[in-house]
Amino acid sequence: TAVEGLSTALGLLGCTAAIYDLEHQTSTIRYESTLLNTPFYGRILLMDNFRAGYDQLLNGNYFQFCGLVAYPERGQRVAMLACPIKDENAVLGDLWLVHYADFGFQQQDIRLVEQVANQCAIALRQARLFEAAQAQVKELERLNHLKDDFLSTVSHELRTPMANIRMATQMLELLLSRQETNQDSEALYRYMQILHEECDRETTLINDLLDLSRLESGTEPLLLSCINLHDWIPHIVQPFYDRTLIQQQTLELEVSPNLPCITTDLDYLERVITELLDNACKYTNVNGQIRLTVRAIDATGNAISEMQYVNGFQIIVRNSGTEISPEELPHLFDKFYRVPNNDPWKYSGTGLGLTLAQRRVNQIQGAIAVTSHNNWTTFTLNLPVNITSTDSTSDRSSIETPLLED
Repeated sequence: TAVEGLSTALGLLGCTAAIYDLEHQTSTIRYESTLLNTPFYGRILLMDNFRAGYDQLLNGNYFQFCGLVAYPERGQRVAMLACPIKDENAVLGDLWLVHYADFGFQQQDIRLVEQVANQCAIALRQARLFEAAQAQVKELERLNHLKDDFLSTVSHELRTPMANIRMATQMLELLLSRQETNQDSEALYRYMQILHEECDRETTLINDLLDLSRLESGTEPLLLSCINLHDWIPHIVQPFYDRTLIQQQTLELEVSPNLPCITTDLDYLERVITELLDNACKYTNVNGQIRLTVRAIDATGNAISEMQYVNGFQIIVRNSGTEISPEELPHLFDKFYRVPNNDPWKYSGTGLGLTLAQRRVNQIQGAIAVTSHNNWTTFTLNLPVNITSTDSTSDRSSIETPLLED
């Protein structure tokens, strides 16, 4: 556009724009507009062949001249104006303007050319910055894939010794159970319990890392099924009643009646709900409350009772006794993030639970958000009635390696 615009505005015989390769001292003509018979587009010119001219251009100066004899490749004498394309760091290229021999470029012409050259320099610099940024993005993606591959490989390698450790502890327990009870065996049982607990912790971490690797790679297919949340949710919540009773907490469940069926990946949904309830039990104080609400919503996200207007479902998990600062809320779904003011010894975990929950919610085309105020923390999960995509509904069990089991 710049080359053609200058040619039209100044009535030129020709105009070229070239890019410099300072390492090899060459100038490559990338754009050209010409009325002459011999095009120069694509030519690579050696700066040493016109050292006097290129020295001026490399110093950031323009110059004009008229040949004393006919220009060999143009067949006539011509007047030329050369202007550098430069920014604050270096000379990036040049503009060459060709006119009839009796033409002299006036100061206003030169100012116009310099302004165009400045705009070209800005465009070139922005393009190069963009290319550099794209290259960095590709490199980061490559490193991320390498990280995922490494994580997956290491996790798989760790699972084999963990399975052996679990089997060995079970055999030891079996042998100890056959011995008479005494003080020594009681101590051994305590040690065995420690081994079991630590083995479970390690197994959970390995499985979480494997899940995260698969979810981030996008290779995890969905296994869709249709179910009624009113009948299904109580079975998911049932194990948490005993836990909250032991911890002197109150768990309330409210599921709207006559909910329509939902088509989703039930394994993903169960893991998300379980993670949210586990989180609530972990951070709720004694005599605190935990509430799980399931309801139908319309297109605006408001709860409704008329089933013909159902646009989706909303699952809300609330717990009292904790309040997270606004500065911490945006980071809750970050990998390995732990709220700084929480005691890491009191609240065990790797900081992957909510990350995995968010990834699974995204996979089933839902959305999850968190708010915290007035000593209550609330996780809100919005789900569609049906998942729109059907290209990933193959059986997940056919491609994934089974997780370690208790």
